[in-house]
Amino acid sequence: MKKLLLPIIAMCTILFTSCDSDSSNVSKVTFYPNFEMNGDSEVYLNVGESFDDPGVVATEDGAVIEYTTSVSGDLRGGKTLDTNVPDIYTVTYTAVNKDGFKGTTTRKVYVVDNGNLVDNISGLYTSSCTRNGTITPVYQDMKYVMIYKNADGTYQISDGIGLYYAVGRAYGPAYYAPAKVKANSISSNNYTYYQFTVGTFGGKCDMSGLVADPASQTVKFTTVWDSGYTFDVLLKKVQI
Repeated sequence: MKKLLLPIIAMCTILFTSCDSDSSNVSKVTFYPNFEMNGDSEVYLNVGESFDDPGVVATEDGAVIEYTTSVSGDLRGGKTLDTNVPDIYTVTYTAVNKDGFKGTTTRKVYVVDNGNLVDNISGLYTSSCTRNGTITPVYQDMKYVMIYKNADGTYQISDGIGLYYAVGRAYGPAYYAPAKVKANSISSNNYTYYQFTVGTFGGKCDMSGLVADPASQTVKFTTVWDSGYTFDVLLKKVQI
């Protein structure tokens, strides 16, 4: 029995010594910034409408703290929110706690040129997309494709493959496929198309068959990507 007992006593001594040395370490609790948003997290505006940012309430362990605000145009890269310029703006609110830890929250502001699809195809659209004829629920009613006019009068389409990768596959904005068309006659569905690429993937895309239907408030088109895929896209206009 003595031979068995001695190792046990030795082991207990080692354990108690370890606990004593660890007792000098003190854990510190930090409270990360918490945000309460004033107003809606998504705001929809027609071009030219005013926007007064209602801001947020930032707190640390229940106490109100200061925060900063920054803006980024998702499509055009602007750093200020200009309601005369159509874009999807991300407003980011940032606060830092007393230990230097940062927290953020965001608001989306959609500034939309609301065209009538008779002589203007600009607008904000949900997208339903098939690839090589395959219909899958995850690629239906995706949010959002924006169409707006460029300074040269052409129309910019934020994703010429209907958000298939950016939203449907959840790859994000780096996989947008920005496209451009010139409307020779919207009523006659006569457009000039410009070749474009698919974000990070690259490759060449050719759009054709764009049809704007004011009765159904839809725009549809087909894009052929040289990677071997054909996208049929149906955009449904969001009423702002």
